[in-house]
Amino acid sequence: MEDFEKKSAAELDKEICFSKSIKAGKRIYYVDVKKNRKDEMFLAITESKKNVTGEGMDAKVNFEKHKIFLYQEDFQNFMAGMQEAMEYVAKEQGQPNSRQVEPSGLGGEIKINLDF
Repeated sequence: MEDFEKKSAAELDKEICFSKSIKAGKRIYYVDVKKNRKDEMFLAITESKKNVTGEGMDAKVNFEKHKIFLYQEDFQNFMAGMQEAMEYVAKEQGQPNSRQVEPSGLGGEIKINLDF
């Protein structure tokens, strides 16, 4: 059986090829491109939400984190589902102020409307 060593935070950061942070109110979303052991790239999407408990000098701050991993073979289906869900929200909420985003490297097939 192979021995697997636990990786330190510094070693894990070496796996990050690209990172983008998106600030949204009390939340920050991180989209990281990472490589697995086979040198294949995938996305790690993290939602980090700041939580403050207590007041004044007794206040404690912690961050609640949720993470999903998205692999390259699932990109097209994921983006199509996101597009459909976002179009539904825009239609139901009647938000005309949307912004078109076309991801590079996908042949211009997928467009995302982002409303803030």
